[in-house]
Amino acid sequence: MARDTFTKAECLYDRYVRKTKVEPDQVSTHYCPGCGHGNVHKFVAETIDEMGLQDRTIFISPVGCSVFGYYYFHLSNVQAAHGRAPAVATALKRAHPNSIVISYQGDGDLAGIGGNEMLHAANRGEPVTMIFINNAIYGMTGGQMAPTTLLGMKTATTPAGRTARNEGGPIRVVELLSKLDGPVYLERVALTDAKQIYRARAAVRKAIQNQVENRGFSLVEILAPCPTGWKMDPVDARHWIEETMMQVFPLGVTCDRTKEIAPSEAKPVPFVHTDLRALLDIEDESEGFAPNRTHSEGVERGVRLKVAGFGGQGILLLGQGLAECGMGDGYEVSWLPSYGPEMRGGTAHCHVRISERPIGSPLVAESDVLIAMNRPSLERFLPDLVPGGTVLYDSSLIPDGVARSDVRAVAIPATQIANELGSPRTANMVMAGAFARATELFTVDHLKASLPRFVKAKATLAVNETAIDRGAAHMEKLLETVMT
Repeated sequence: MARDTFTKAECLYDRYVRKTKVEPDQVSTHYCPGCGHGNVHKFVAETIDEMGLQDRTIFISPVGCSVFGYYYFHLSNVQAAHGRAPAVATALKRAHPNSIVISYQGDGDLAGIGGNEMLHAANRGEPVTMIFINNAIYGMTGGQMAPTTLLGMKTATTPAGRTARNEGGPIRVVELLSKLDGPVYLERVALTDAKQIYRARAAVRKAIQNQVENRGFSLVEILAPCPTGWKMDPVDARHWIEETMMQVFPLGVTCDRTKEIAPSEAKPVPFVHTDLRALLDIEDESEGFAPNRTHSEGVERGVRLKVAGFGGQGILLLGQGLAECGMGDGYEVSWLPSYGPEMRGGTAHCHVRISERPIGSPLVAESDVLIAMNRPSLERFLPDLVPGGTVLYDSSLIPDGVARSDVRAVAIPATQIANELGSPRTANMVMAGAFARATELFTVDHLKASLPRFVKAKATLAVNETAIDRGAAHMEKLLETVMT
């Protein structure tokens, strides 16, 4: 007897392990009962599977309830700042024209702070797909008024109801964009009964198909229920869309030029960087600065590094310097700084990645090496160090050592050495020298040759070079002790 087997789409994870580290077998989403996001996720995932696009698709999720798309979609994911998903989508599509770029946004993100980004991406006709979830409220942050909130609708910020005089009327996105020449396909659908849900699925499929065929900009606006924000049960929320919301936001296609625009092949534009320095009027500082790899051929090298301390210790400069040296040695690198509001005296840390392979994200969630310049930084970032990893800590400021037996703890009296040199601010370069000798990603001499690239005060180059040598020498003695 024939039997249909219904399974989860391949591009959705079987278990949502990114959602929580407490429950590794998590299978439920973070969405509220009756929320429309689950339906739309399914439409997108099934379409990607049916068209065989999993390896080509880049999913962009900004803030709001859609922020955790990477919990669920087994795709390339990029997180965008509030409202900036259209700009990020533009960059990704232009850098990777053969990819399928899907921007997934709520009404506050797309029609509010991201309204300008959305408008200009549509006007340019960027060949991307935008999925717009319209539930007329800020669902994640407490039920405040959104740009699409209906007149008379009560929210946390319009307790007496939205008024045209005070807050203006709701923005009708697909009607607004339909006045532009750029869009190819715009449609508004709704998640109410089975018939409308089927139409919504078809609209999402068409919007993605348009990108596969390189026809141009497509946006699908989906009227979706938010029972929690609306303070309704899920059934009443679906009825409210049909009885009230659709009167303000009528369903239908507002733009469809797919028959006018023939399918075409997306062709990458080659990037020619030969004269980039001259074009940008950048002085060539690389003369006499040749890559000098120190490892054996065929051995892949790299490191995920966190550098942490307090403001004033040159934490960010240390991370930047190691990244600069790695880049000069031919590695792929990234440097992501972070610091507290106090700057000097406050906390500071940075993420550094040095790799022989392309780097997908500058964020270092789990580090191979930690450089900790004070006790609070050690306590904060030591849990992120992988078992078997290395922590280089300033024993001048952390005299009681490291409370983990599954990592290699290396004591470097960086502050003491810097004080002996008469330059306390060079403690970071002492650590840099120790790092270079410990990891052998690049030579100590090459690190010193890199100094002018990130240390702008030329008068301090000599003492910084000496600090690097002292840090490397201290590390050398430690290694000799271990060997003997």
